[in-house]
Amino acid sequence: MQHGKTTEKAFQLNVSSEIGTLRRLLIHSPDRGLGKVIPSKAQDWLFEDIVHLDTMRRDEYDYYVKILLYFLDPDKVRGRIAELGPASDRNFFKPDHPAYFASDKVVDVQCLLSDILADEVIKTKLVAAICGIERTSFAAQQRLQSYDPVELAKILISGTLPDDAMTMIFAPVPNFIFTRDIGIVINDHILLNKPAKYARTREALLTQYIFFHHPLFAPYRDNIIEIPDNEHVFLLADSEVNKDLTRSTLEGGDVMMIAPRHLLIGVSERTTLYAAQQVMRIVFQKNLVDTVTVIQIPKKRDYMHIDTIFTQVKRNVWVLLASLGRTGDEAKKRDVIHFFAPKDVSEDLKILQFIKGLEHKPIEIENLEDLLADISKNDLGSTEPVQFIYSGNNEFPFGAREQWTDSCNLLALKDGVVIGYDRNDKTLEAFRTKGFDVLKASELLERFERGESSPETIENTFIMLPSAELSRARGGSHCMSLPLWREKL
Repeated sequence: MQHGKTTEKAFQLNVSSEIGTLRRLLIHSPDRGLGKVIPSKAQDWLFEDIVHLDTMRRDEYDYYVKILLYFLDPDKVRGRIAELGPASDRNFFKPDHPAYFASDKVVDVQCLLSDILADEVIKTKLVAAICGIERTSFAAQQRLQSYDPVELAKILISGTLPDDAMTMIFAPVPNFIFTRDIGIVINDHILLNKPAKYARTREALLTQYIFFHHPLFAPYRDNIIEIPDNEHVFLLADSEVNKDLTRSTLEGGDVMMIAPRHLLIGVSERTTLYAAQQVMRIVFQKNLVDTVTVIQIPKKRDYMHIDTIFTQVKRNVWVLLASLGRTGDEAKKRDVIHFFAPKDVSEDLKILQFIKGLEHKPIEIENLEDLLADISKNDLGSTEPVQFIYSGNNEFPFGAREQWTDSCNLLALKDGVVIGYDRNDKTLEAFRTKGFDVLKASELLERFERGESSPETIENTFIMLPSAELSRARGGSHCMSLPLWREKL
């Protein structure tokens, strides 16, 4: 296996919180498909901007991978940071590169795809399925069969042939860097996504094949959850279909395993109410959780998923968008832009909490802060006062501006240590006010190398990731990670 020496017996998969020490996750490094996005197709491919791929890879994502490795698999990088610095090739994070780090803790989805494509039966089936979805010619399908597993994995993700860089056999899937959306781990189960947009269909299919066929996940094959559509929806005319009530569309950014027995599900632009109901039914039946909280957010591109409006920093600390929180009404009064918003767009956030066995009697929670404070105190046992850090320090117009560049989308490496983008100045100022150290990723790596600090001893820290190009993709570090194993709190 290209990703490392992990054996099935040694492989652990369990996530029961958002802040337990991270031990294994799934990522996908920016691939050549991102460099093929053009303005006329960007919206169709669900990409917001034209990125400079080389800068994104070498000057930004590079630091993300190094930080992840230092925390999860330090032997891969300790003592090598200078060697892998600006003067080097610095493509060690690319799975097809000779110097690839090959960690079994920081796992790239492309490696897992390469592994399963080594099986000729799986290769034939997957190529045929993708060619059917993408409506390619039979000749193109035959051509794809001729590539070796490593190269074929790159083609299936990027859509680009290696021997003809100008030829795209089908569209890229640039959102594949956001591995959070392809699935989510709920305790020791895997919930697969059902994307709302056609552009992400290939991602879902590749993910399905990886989780069902890769030997790493063999011990958990019976723990994979797929959610169904309404069985009668296929008989309805399009005009009769209420997508929110009959279709199951769900993306991982709308699902948070927030505490060992508590699951959050967002109903958003990408995740339907029907999907949320189906997930709730299944996790209660399987006794995976006791509580499911459904958070309905406005169906606006500004928000996308619930993890774009809040994430957890520490057992008693959360970062969130004020306009959708308790202070929202006051914030909107100060925000003159609010008065120019479309009148049919609701800014309201609705929260319903369902207890297993009492699903017919949901509890309505008034605001986001009340929900999060209750999770900190009653689910996670925090004895310290619950604190909220607001996007843009809740100052106009920085709250909305910085939320758009993922100020609320943070990945906790452990309780109190998070990684996020460096460009959200007001939010970072708010973190400092709350007593957090705010450090550049490069500076922290230097401290680690000098032995002045370590992942084991670091506390209450925001690690700043360079983000000029990454932020153009409209997804932060939380989006770019699919945790597979966190230590229990």
